[in-house]
Amino acid sequence: MSRSGADLALLLLGGFRFMAEEATLRLAARGYPGVRPAHDFALRAVAAGAGSVSEVGRRTSVSKQAAAKTVAFLEESAYILRSPDPGDGRRARLIVTDRGHSLMREGEAVFDELRTQWESLVGRDRIADLQDALLRLLGTDEQIVGGLPKDLSPEELATADRERSHKDRS
Repeated sequence: MSRSGADLALLLLGGFRFMAEEATLRLAARGYPGVRPAHDFALRAVAAGAGSVSEVGRRTSVSKQAAAKTVAFLEESAYILRSPDPGDGRRARLIVTDRGHSLMREGEAVFDELRTQWESLVGRDRIADLQDALLRLLGTDEQIVGGLPKDLSPEELATADRERSHKDRS
């Protein structure tokens, strides 16, 4: 068996695809049909302060058109709301709804289940070593996820949004 760099890249991609596809199926079974990883990435970008489609695109490294399509799905599915920006009536702000926060929590639970499944197959220590190695190779958690908040309550997110809105007007 070859152990080339291309093999490693394909294995990493395969691992991501497996987890993404399995998470999609499990989320659909839990009442979140049609949710894909891109939707979760965009939702987390909005939760972290991306208040416009353009900003969602920048934070998720996709085109404005792709971000617009993703935001439209999130809005139609009631995961986010688009509301007028109080500081600029020409702009709309994006806000994660309670349903969106529930989706993010459920998604985290699904990925925890998948991790546990993998740990049962190869051992907890091997999965921890893999994660540690990837962090060492790729950078810190914040560099990888772009500094998205983890485990913030809706109240904490609302406070951060108010502070950001105040800062934007200043």
